[in-house]
Amino acid sequence: MNMQQFSSVTGLSAHTLRYYEKIGLLRNIQRSKSGHRVYTERDLAWVEFVLKLKETGMPLEGILRYASLRAEGSHTVHARQALLEEHREALLLHIERQKMLLTALEQKIDLYRENKVA
Repeated sequence: MNMQQFSSVTGLSAHTLRYYEKIGLLRNIQRSKSGHRVYTERDLAWVEFVLKLKETGMPLEGILRYASLRAEGSHTVHARQALLEEHREALLLHIERQKMLLTALEQKIDLYRENKVA
């Protein structure tokens, strides 16, 4: 698929896709005879995973580290797993904190509903 199609499917702008290529998040993008980028299903699966990591709050530095390990090959699988497990722990702590904040917010809303707070 060409850049316009890939951009449409991923929701990322052409500028972002070029930036991801420049910083090493997207590697070895194929080119057509005319020099235009040609994205594969594998590229799509990778970008979708990168976007999920972003949504979980993984910093770009962590995503780049994961991408670098991935590019090194299968001998880095344990390092990649460790990086993801570390991020999972941080995400779980964040979720717990958000749950506590949500509870506090709901309690305040309940007070307003019961007209107990001016």
